Amino acid sequence: MTSQATSSDIENSSATQSILGSDTDSDTNNQAADSFDLTHIDITAATDPTNLPQPKPQPIQRATYKADATDFVVNEILPLELTGDGEHLWLHIQKSGMNTAYLAKLLSEWADIPLRDVGYSGLKDRHAVTTQWFSLRIPKKQLPPTEFVPIDIGEHESVVILAQHWHNKKLNRGTHRANQFIITLRDIEFTNDDENTESTEQSLSTQQTAKQRVEEHLARIDETGVPNYFGPQRFGRQGNNVREALALFARPTREPKPQPKKSKRKSAPREQNTMELSAARSLIFNEILAARVRNGSWDAGLAGEVFNLDGSGSIFTSEEIDDTLRARMSSGDIHPTAVLWGTGNDKVSGSAAALEKNVVKQNPLLMTLAAGLEQRDIKAQRRPLRLPIEQLSWEWSDEQILVLSFTLTTGSFATSVLASLVQQMDS
Repeated sequence: MTSQATSSDIENSSATQSILGSDTDSDTNNQAADSFDLTHIDITAATDPTNLPQPKPQPIQRATYKADATDFVVNEILPLELTGDGEHLWLHIQKSGMNTAYLAKLLSEWADIPLRDVGYSGLKDRHAVTTQWFSLRIPKKQLPPTEFVPIDIGEHESVVILAQHWHNKKLNRGTHRANQFIITLRDIEFTNDDENTESTEQSLSTQQTAKQRVEEHLARIDETGVPNYFGPQRFGRQGNNVREALALFARPTREPKPQPKKSKRKSAPREQNTMELSAARSLIFNEILAARVRNGSWDAGLAGEVFNLDGSGSIFTSEEIDDTLRARMSSGDIHPTAVLWGTGNDKVSGSAAALEKNVVKQNPLLMTLAAGLEQRDIKAQRRPLRLPIEQLSWEWSDEQILVLSFTLTTGSFATSVLASLVQQMDS
């Protein structure tokens, strides 16, 4: 038996509901979380992606990436036709050594417009060569008298305008469909496979055979996808975003100020701290996904599963896993999901719900984060457990340099693809 849900039920749309069930369960978890001493927990280790399990052993033991900005190239894919008319100037920009928010500030100063009138779809890595679109609302199309040539940038920062067009709408967050990545891995050390062979003579230890193992692994993940872990950048340096979340949750929540009966204001403004809240949810999700990688259900489904329809925000539930669902999972048409923790989630049930509950209840750090999210009335969402890889290709520059090219949908992390391939990444 299945039930349908709309795209408003998936991550980045609107909420599904919490797996804690009743308010009594939630209160119990909150009290239990308060009783734990978290001072002995190593947050750095808890947020280290190298500690997360992978479905298959990585064929590369160690590699270096981001040795140079050109080793990590990100191109925004924006499926949009520009009208050529309107008061919004859209700029296609290549940048390096500079984050997106700072470039938006420079653009607003150049055009002499408020920062709120500068639009962009997503944040791009500073330590990379990236291309993305920006929009500038310029009333009456009165362009600045000089070209955009910022002088307040560092020696290793660069900005180049590749194209510009007029359009009738502002560029909003989340507009782009995907990102293309071109990543160069250097100083590759292959995994020693001797322990899996009967003798040293039979070991697959030559460079050519090691490269073949890498290519076989890449061909496999091209078909199966990889675990959809949140990358280390979500947690900040040494997990500091999670530390900030714990500090936030230790403070009392703000009580909304009562509004006059005739007030047009519907509700008090929600407390911000988006970065901290996101880090808390992401860590819980990663641990649930890790548990499902260990038991082999991350791409196979469990009873009571909430499935995501590939390439969309639509979800549906199933009490049992039958052959039809297995075939759809195998083809990549649907993906199992896990909760982005919060209040109100009655869609997941059965074994899937039990696993999510148990992962949190057995971990004091996760219990504390979950309780803090609930206390702030953050609504639960769902995120696919599997990350499909589009247009994957690779090329060996030499015996120790591998160049990967692939496309990922928005909201996913290239580091998840690298983690499935490499045990230890150096940058």
